[in-house]
Amino acid sequence: MTELILIRHGETDWNLQHRFQGQIDVPLNARGLAQAARLGERMRNEPIDAIVCSDLMRARQTASPAAFALGLEAEHDCGLREQAFGVLEGLALPEILERYPTEWANWCRHDPEYALPGGENVRDFHARVVDAIFAIAARHPLRRLALVTHGGALDMVFRTAMGLPLSGPRTCAIPNAGLNTLRVAEGRIKILRWADDGHVADLGAVAPVDLASLAPPDIQSDGPP
Repeated sequence: MTELILIRHGETDWNLQHRFQGQIDVPLNARGLAQAARLGERMRNEPIDAIVCSDLMRARQTASPAAFALGLEAEHDCGLREQAFGVLEGLALPEILERYPTEWANWCRHDPEYALPGGENVRDFHARVVDAIFAIAARHPLRRLALVTHGGALDMVFRTAMGLPLSGPRTCAIPNAGLNTLRVAEGRIKILRWADDGHVADLGAVAPVDLASLAPPDIQSDGPP
């Protein structure tokens, strides 16, 4: 059995602007850096054997204070990256509706087989993330690890643990710099604690926005950003 604390990266300006970040290297903003510092303080007294993070900048910046506090060097794993959104990366909803209305409508249907041009479909994304989680756990048996990743990746883990389908909108809270504790054993994931963000709650957070609800009625959906 391996215990994992999965952590979403801190806030970025693109979170505030509700832009698709995907696999673009976006840095933390000032609040994100403050969240990362608070995370480091929170993790200082946790018995952590190793830290693994996505190789994208926002995850590496989030992991850095915790790694320093624990005297560890963070490992980088590209399997923990966010989903690749192809042509939508870097764009906010008004730009998407102007440039890619058909692609947006298709994405809003939550078909796990659909991939945006240049992007990654949800089924492949799910397989990548879950494979990475199990591989990391296998490399560190009977250990307690901290993993810094992304909102979409955490959604895939939540669906796996809860037996939820890959179709449909996200149903779980995934706060920036929040802690999500799991146990991995015998090919299964069990959630022990989810969305624990008390250490950063007073810093504020990005209000969730259903981007698809702002779209014209003919392409509305409950899709998450």
